[in-house]
Amino acid sequence: MAETMKAAVLHAIEDMRIDEVPKPQITAPDEVLLRITSVGICGSDIHFLKHGRIGNIILEKPTIMGHESAGEVVEVGSAVTTLKPGDLVAIEPGKTCRRCEFCKSGHYNLCRDVVFLAAPPVDGAFCEYLVWPEDFVFKMPEGMTADEGGMMEPLSVGLHAVRLAGVRGGDSVAVLGAGPIGLTAMMSARAHGATTVIVTDLVQPRLDNARRMGATHVVNVGECDPVEAILDLTAGRGVDAALDCVGSELTIQQALRVACNRGAVQLVGNPQELMPQFPVFEIINRELTVRGTFRYVNCYPPAIALAAAGAVDVKSMVTHHFPLDETVEAMRWVDANKDKVIKAVIHP
Repeated sequence: MAETMKAAVLHAIEDMRIDEVPKPQITAPDEVLLRITSVGICGSDIHFLKHGRIGNIILEKPTIMGHESAGEVVEVGSAVTTLKPGDLVAIEPGKTCRRCEFCKSGHYNLCRDVVFLAAPPVDGAFCEYLVWPEDFVFKMPEGMTADEGGMMEPLSVGLHAVRLAGVRGGDSVAVLGAGPIGLTAMMSARAHGATTVIVTDLVQPRLDNARRMGATHVVNVGECDPVEAILDLTAGRGVDAALDCVGSELTIQQALRVACNRGAVQLVGNPQELMPQFPVFEIINRELTVRGTFRYVNCYPPAIALAAAGAVDVKSMVTHHFPLDETVEAMRWVDANKDKVIKAVIHP
């Protein structure tokens, strides 16, 4: 009988169980066997639990959730040269074909053959062991923790968004939404030299977190018009870059209106609406640059470097801890307590 391990498996909507599943084995020379030690609970995990799908990615068979992961190297394949047993590593959750035009041009996040952890039917990291290619496993520096390793995934999202928006030293930036991605985008903007970073949200504790972690201004959208507030804070000019980390039709419209003439609008959050409406004339008349953000590319090494240097603080974003056996309860608790948690992690 094959060795088994525990895993949090999503069988159907609102039906997640802790199952015994086969323990993975190295089958290719470039693969690494990892003992998972920290996995963040992402909003996408909760969305799959509640709705069984995100866009055109649909749960059709039992799938292990979790993709914000870190762990310890247990075994390496014969061709692995950069890692050894005992290394603490961050795991980039998307492996690509490495052959298509997007992979070869450095835009591997757009590879059509990407295999992404916890995107059904691909199993994720809410489990005890995982096998993954060396190319997408990154050794953590001495002194960093597994929790920080797992946080490299949301940090990479924020970092990629800021890079795409072209944020430079002295820029002003608005970040709409103070969830984990909004916070990593805010910290990445500060690390890139932005001197004014305005964060908006409905939930005051989230805004308090943003202020503590480096936002120069926070705006509670339940108390005032965020567009007017941001324009007031920038003397009517608007910001060089507006990053929508919510994804609602309303926040997309707000981002377009607070960007300065010829400014950048970066769409980071995934909208619930299939075809959200937004003011096209705002884009045309003010020559705005509007871009999408799909995950990240070539961001794990710089994200690790920023965290190791103290330029971003992901450690304090981890606010709650749960064992693997309590994954189901943890996900439901996080969903019901968004004002109390920044990032909860599972420890298999």
